[in-house]
Amino acid sequence: MSRMNIEKAEVAKRFAKAHQSYGTHAVAQQNICKHLIALMQLHLDPNIQLAKFKRIFEIGCGSGYLTHLLHHHFQIQHIYLNDLYFEVEAHFDHTQIAAQVGWCIGDAEKITYPNALDLIVSSSALQWMTDLDLLFSKCRHALITSGYLCFSTFGQDNLKEIKALTGQGLDYIDLDDLRQKLEYQGFEVIQISEQYEQLSFEHPKQVLQHLKATGVTATAQKHRWTKQSLTQFYLDYQKFSHQDDQGQQHFQLTYHPIYVIARKKTQ
Repeated sequence: MSRMNIEKAEVAKRFAKAHQSYGTHAVAQQNICKHLIALMQLHLDPNIQLAKFKRIFEIGCGSGYLTHLLHHHFQIQHIYLNDLYFEVEAHFDHTQIAAQVGWCIGDAEKITYPNALDLIVSSSALQWMTDLDLLFSKCRHALITSGYLCFSTFGQDNLKEIKALTGQGLDYIDLDDLRQKLEYQGFEVIQISEQYEQLSFEHPKQVLQHLKATGVTATAQKHRWTKQSLTQFYLDYQKFSHQDDQGQQHFQLTYHPIYVIARKKTQ
């Protein structure tokens, strides 16, 4: 079953606009990448980790934070990078990994994947897909037998403060549905877990600035702010605030990452 309609052109436009600021402001996303790498080190076959990954495909590489972590922690021969917009290529110019990169720009639900892949990875990108069944099927066909699919996405409490106040947000998946989809498509789910990470801001305006700087405002529906609606948003956001010991008020924003380590089953 397909999820809600997501305007991929709008997503691409917002992320392309935010690509310079993303690396500075995407604190939660960077922490998620680090945790995904740690889980891969824990759960991937040690023999595979000692050998080179000959062919890797990353869905939604963005500014390249996960890509460079992969390069640092694993031996990589060649990595194919995907994203919706060409601007991401600038993040890899003149880097150590540049010679190992091949590009697959376009919608991950529509493009042809490289074949005979050892590993497919993705962090904080699959929530933008409209048909995860299709995506997981494409991944299975592109992987070698016993190849790995390792990714993070987001659960139903992600950015819950924004959804509560504006009604805007993506249609997030839960762990049971995710496991079921993966197993149906021929994957063994080795590890699946979830976390909550809360960022703290001094004013609700900074929450919106953070979302804009990371491209996360590219939700399915367009939301137009007026002076009145912004003022009301700031007032309503008080319910998601708390005071510290010094009396300073903090406004929270919740991220709800889900982590998966899966392996293509042998036939």
